[in-house]
Amino acid sequence: MHTIMLVEDDPKLSALLTSYMERYGYTVCVPDDFGAILGQFEQMRPELVLLDINLPRFDGYYWCRQIRTVSTCPILFISARAGEMDQVMALENGGDDYIAKPFHYEVVMAKIRSLLRRSYGEYASRPQERVYELDGLTMYPERLELELFGSHTALTKKEADIIELLMVHAPRYASRDEILEKLWDDQNYVDENTLNVNIARVRRKLQELGIQDGVETLRGTGYRLVPSWRGGERQ
Repeated sequence: MHTIMLVEDDPKLSALLTSYMERYGYTVCVPDDFGAILGQFEQMRPELVLLDINLPRFDGYYWCRQIRTVSTCPILFISARAGEMDQVMALENGGDDYIAKPFHYEVVMAKIRSLLRRSYGEYASRPQERVYELDGLTMYPERLELELFGSHTALTKKEADIIELLMVHAPRYASRDEILEKLWDDQNYVDENTLNVNIARVRRKLQELGIQDGVETLRGTGYRLVPSWRGGERQ
């Protein structure tokens, strides 16, 4: 059973779409704060997003770009805008398909089934999954998931990128410049505290698995992963 996130600010249309999708066996989650779509996406972890363009505060193009920083899940735009440029904008901002309102619900369902098949089903390409392992700590970059002795924690894309780099370099240090280059295209526009904040988030994710002092800082050099959990037990 797939989970679909429906981002539509028209309550009546949202209720109708939800009812229709649930009738086909899908789990539907609807955000309650249109100013925090990305955070709710990371919490809900849907397999597909139905996304309107006209939304309060930020439009659907903006939220599509934000979701693309952490996920490659299919995004289907639904909008009353029927112009060609609107469809071009939707695709260029990271969308996978576009349906103009008013639409037939069966067309929406057919589009959803098609995108899910291409992404997860019989038509999905299946490259070998990358797995990084260090003394029992296992990271799955494509799943955005970290595991230690059977316990799991979800990661954001940037957290996964940092942990991947630290695991590849272990037991050596990964320099700040290397981490910045992996996370951001243009290091000149990155505030000095931004990397510190992301490293702090990585430390908190390790602590969720019971790992204390898992990331060591060497001033002026960078960071390295310290396997303080060795011995088959959490420290």
